[in-house]
Amino acid sequence: MTKIAYPLMGDYHVPAKFLLSHILNAEIISPPPITNKTIELGTKYSPEFVCTPFKYTLGTMIESIEKGANALIQMGGGCRYGYYAEVQEQILKDLGYDVTLINLVTKGKTDFRRIVREFKKIDKHFSLLKALYYGFITVKMVKYMDTIDDYIRENIGFELEAGSFEALKFKMLRDFGKVDSYHELYKKYKYYLKEFAKVKIHKPDNCLKIGIIGELYTVMEPFSNYFLEKELAQNHIEIKRFTNAHYLLFEKTWAIKRYLKDMKPYIKYQMGADASDNIARTKYLCEAGYDGIIHIKSSFCTPEIGAMPIINKIAGQYEKPVIFFSFDANTSETGIKTRLEAFYDMLEMRRGK
Repeated sequence: MTKIAYPLMGDYHVPAKFLLSHILNAEIISPPPITNKTIELGTKYSPEFVCTPFKYTLGTMIESIEKGANALIQMGGGCRYGYYAEVQEQILKDLGYDVTLINLVTKGKTDFRRIVREFKKIDKHFSLLKALYYGFITVKMVKYMDTIDDYIRENIGFELEAGSFEALKFKMLRDFGKVDSYHELYKKYKYYLKEFAKVKIHKPDNCLKIGIIGELYTVMEPFSNYFLEKELAQNHIEIKRFTNAHYLLFEKTWAIKRYLKDMKPYIKYQMGADASDNIARTKYLCEAGYDGIIHIKSSFCTPEIGAMPIINKIAGQYEKPVIFFSFDANTSETGIKTRLEAFYDMLEMRRGK
């Protein structure tokens, strides 16, 4: 039997496993959590100056193969990452791994006919109608997860009992993964909306508010940014983050046209990946009264490197503090925390004035 695995990114392994297990007659192998070993493996076999998401996903692929996977699903686009699947496939072959790699997005586009052909190779009884039904449920699951995550970011830093939000979210993800119909998913979503609203918080009206922008993988995979959001929450800060799976899959195409129109004084063309989005978000955060902005990216992320001077210029015009973090396998966690602490102190001093 085919054993399928996929790279990790945040909590989206839950809808990924849900979808694949319902549409394919195959064993779905959950990739192991990302650890330092994952990074060491990915770094060891990756080109030296490739961006960090390449190394993280390659490391996860190797660990999944070692768990028994013989088919891997990859998805990328918008920048150089759109061409990484082919490079990763060649690296795995050079290492002697006999695996099938299915890339859901090539050159920034999704060819559904090709994906159907690939899935039929895995399962000759693959049903497109069934895939559409469970695909619809998966899309809704992602939307519901992202909606609740937004609420958590705004409030987790003010919970009265530490760990309340995380414990409830763990239960929610477990229950979401067990549903078998849209009606059941919707009931679970409504139930957990009420449960999260019941979590007791003490949130002052004048709390510090920070917006997080940057390269999508580094923003969405907590391990790759050293759990930055958790660190902010522990300092009683309200967090705003824009990038999530639903935005990337269903909102970005039309949103980027609006961004380019609104940001004509700063950019004329789409800069690739999330760069244009982050420039527009910088202006929004400045005008919405956020106290500071954190920009995060992986090392060697070319689009974000191009966006950083413009982000700095906009923040300077509005006199809003912005701090830039670049992450790779050798980034010092202590150094990140030290810079964050200095950033908090500076924001508090500005508030005092």
